[in-house]
Amino acid sequence: MGYLFLAAAIVSEVVATSFLRLTSNPGGTSGTSTPWWPYIIVVVGYVLSFVMLSQTLSAGIPLGIAYAVWAGAGVVLVALISWIFFKETLTLVQVGGIVLVIAGVGMLELGGRHNPTT
Repeated sequence: MGYLFLAAAIVSEVVATSFLRLTSNPGGTSGTSTPWWPYIIVVVGYVLSFVMLSQTLSAGIPLGIAYAVWAGAGVVLVALISWIFFKETLTLVQVGGIVLVIAGVGMLELGGRHNPTT
């Protein structure tokens, strides 16, 4: 059950972070106002993310493992979402960084002690 809470924490954090992009005026057009609704998605997403991360820890997932997976998955997913939806660049060096993040989180997960009930 702990990993389901962790997945929910990751999804809500990635959604909130992605919607941060809509809270700015990237084109720099003066006189246009930023819509209010992305702010609600950002706040609710971050609050839900931390609640779910707390539930993850309560379910017995170790803090170091939970945070590594949460942060690593968030970094990778936001980078990919930014590339796909916001047409931001993704260089070969950045792809290498993504691979290293995935490898690092995988190593932390494989090397950690696991409670058999989680």
